[in-house]
Amino acid sequence: MGKGGAISESVLKKVLLSYAYVAIWIFLSFSVIVYNKFILDQKMYNWPFPISLTMIHMAFCSSIAYLLVSVFKVVEPVSMSRELYFKSVVPIGALYSLSLWFSNSAYIYLSVSFIQMLKALMPVAVYSIGVSLKKEKFKSDTMANMISISLGVAVAAYGEAKFNSKGVTLQLLAVAFEATRLVMIQILLNSKGISLNPITSLYYVAPCCLVFLSVPWLIMEYPLLRDNSSFHLDFVIFGTNSFCAFALNLAVFLLVGKTSALTMNVAGVVKDWLLIAFSWSVIKDTVTPINLFGYGLAFLGVAYYNHSKLQALKAAEGQKKAQQADEEAGRLLEEREEGNERKNDNQN
Repeated sequence: MGKGGAISESVLKKVLLSYAYVAIWIFLSFSVIVYNKFILDQKMYNWPFPISLTMIHMAFCSSIAYLLVSVFKVVEPVSMSRELYFKSVVPIGALYSLSLWFSNSAYIYLSVSFIQMLKALMPVAVYSIGVSLKKEKFKSDTMANMISISLGVAVAAYGEAKFNSKGVTLQLLAVAFEATRLVMIQILLNSKGISLNPITSLYYVAPCCLVFLSVPWLIMEYPLLRDNSSFHLDFVIFGTNSFCAFALNLAVFLLVGKTSALTMNVAGVVKDWLLIAFSWSVIKDTVTPINLFGYGLAFLGVAYYNHSKLQALKAAEGQKKAQQADEEAGRLLEEREEGNERKNDNQN
């Protein structure tokens, strides 16, 4: 009884910790999205400079990551040649900077709820780009699922009360660049056996983002900031906002490291529904029944996609275990035969 109680207690502790990781990630992701919306929206804080905001985040994250990796050595750096850095990390940094820039820009024109609905297109973009780059195999049933997700998002867009074509274009570009970044990480880094956790990722990628963003910033936002004295940098607002952005990266590492990427996907769906409810009830954004119906269709498609990925992972893991068992059995059989041969030799 005591042993069973101990096992139950350890299982309960593991489950509660998993829920805690999920809750922390949802809270931080929720906070960063709402905080960015508050800063950028002209009806709220009214600081409509998405490139500047992204650069502030990247500068803060670069500094903290540098301290953790190079000064305090909390995290070990990844062994990487200069050639690999420029061929792999720099393109990923460029894509990441574009994704963050366009994603933050969309908050100026679109509601939080509608942006979450558009983000449901991420699996469609990742799969489509993966197929085009021959990283994914084309399957008719998977493509049909992608079409159903796209249809749901299209219905949600049709029902959007405050549809803004510029905002939609920016968010769709953000999804496309982020999906390309995820696929390129697989091609350029994972295929070479290099895995970056969020801290080392920021250590290598965030400085690239700063360099790439500095060009459009100098052309588009610096002249406005220089000539408009009414805009000033509030260190409390931007400091806490940047800290939340960095903490979110740590939460991603914690959630995926202690649970799984699939858990993060499921948690992301919960977060999206919470943001839609928050956007409607607190920010007073208009959410129409057609919005919800369309997103419901997209949600079902995404849920089926996650389920299919889980089944594929289980099948691959089962196949790997069976292969290992066969190899182990073969090794034992060889050892037994060698033992029998030695025994026969001794008898002779």
